[in-house]
Amino acid sequence: MTAATDPTDDTTGLRPATDDTTGLRPAREDLTTITDDEIFLSHVGGKLSVELTAPLETKRDLSIAYTPGVAKVSSAIAADQELVNKYTWTERLVVVVSDGSAVLGLGDIGPRASLPVMEGKAALFKKFAGLNSIPLVLDTNDVDEIVETLIRLRPSFGAVNLEDISAPRCFEIEKRVVEALDCPVMHDDQHGTAIVVLAALKGAVAVQKRELAGLRVVISGAGAAGVACANILLAAGISDVVVLDSKGIVGADRADLNPVKVDLASRTNPRGLSGAAADALTDADVFLGVSAGKIGHELIASMADDSIVFALSNPNPEIHPEDAKKYAGIVATGRSDFANQINNVLAFPGVFRGALDAGARRITENMKLAAADAILSVVGDDLSVDMIVPSPLDPRVAPAVAAAVAAAAKADGVA
Repeated sequence: MTAATDPTDDTTGLRPATDDTTGLRPAREDLTTITDDEIFLSHVGGKLSVELTAPLETKRDLSIAYTPGVAKVSSAIAADQELVNKYTWTERLVVVVSDGSAVLGLGDIGPRASLPVMEGKAALFKKFAGLNSIPLVLDTNDVDEIVETLIRLRPSFGAVNLEDISAPRCFEIEKRVVEALDCPVMHDDQHGTAIVVLAALKGAVAVQKRELAGLRVVISGAGAAGVACANILLAAGISDVVVLDSKGIVGADRADLNPVKVDLASRTNPRGLSGAAADALTDADVFLGVSAGKIGHELIASMADDSIVFALSNPNPEIHPEDAKKYAGIVATGRSDFANQINNVLAFPGVFRGALDAGARRITENMKLAAADAILSVVGDDLSVDMIVPSPLDPRVAPAVAAAVAAAAKADGVA
């Protein structure tokens, strides 16, 4: 997952609770009191366990669940492979796959150190979507080996959540795994981030009574999240998208671009801008930060009136939200201690639940767009400058997303 969208926070602190019977808008909690001891103690032994769905108390139970009874079930599956989905957990099992090469803001820390994050992701699948999920960390950075491993393991799972894999390898890995497997596959750092960003941007323009199509959007970051956000915003009808990397505006005049950025340059920057962040942000309507780069006050001040700033780097946003509010009309971050937390947990549990409910073979662009609309729909009458997306803890979100995604899968003919 990206540093911008780490979903491990356990509260959003968006607004004081107004309805004690639902708890949908939780009161702000003091997160400054969390200690290192509390964090480490909560991880002792890991955050996951396996629970039984059938009793194992008597010899009869043992004979049914294991030998000799299990042989009948195995024989039935051998005769009809489709029965594996009825008599095992495979069809509803999501594997969270990582090589540990781009973990949060920690970088390439390796597969073992990435396990606490992957366990956390699996726990969120269970909590918010009721899906079983297991971490699968691979001790290789080789694209061929990662793809081949997942192909060989395909009988063991029903969907693949790719996680914390560095760019640009992540693009090739996802593309090849999608092509090789007949099940839902999604790199959450890309598409989970993009879905929630689109939902939040739709919420922001609704508050401001504006239209998406006319926005000038600047994205800081041309990695996994930045590329996916550019793609989904273009698909949603925004034509003026400019992307920045560490060397400036990604444009056709650059000779130092990798193939992913060459493709991005061909579809973005319609005004042919060149130069640095200052050249891109002048009179821009939206700043979307999905990198660790800092943005100065003067650059946000140079944006158009009623600008929208999504400073999503976590834990340190590109610009502090209180500073951004001096110039911008709406501000969002990836953090739980400020209003408008843009958090991937709003998307991925429902996306995978909906795809699996529909029996989808893949996750399409329309399914992602439907997920964004479903997220925004949950806000309803609470939509405001300080609530452009629902709380990540809102129990209505995942079911709404799942239903919309399943319907889109059927409409796209992938169910």
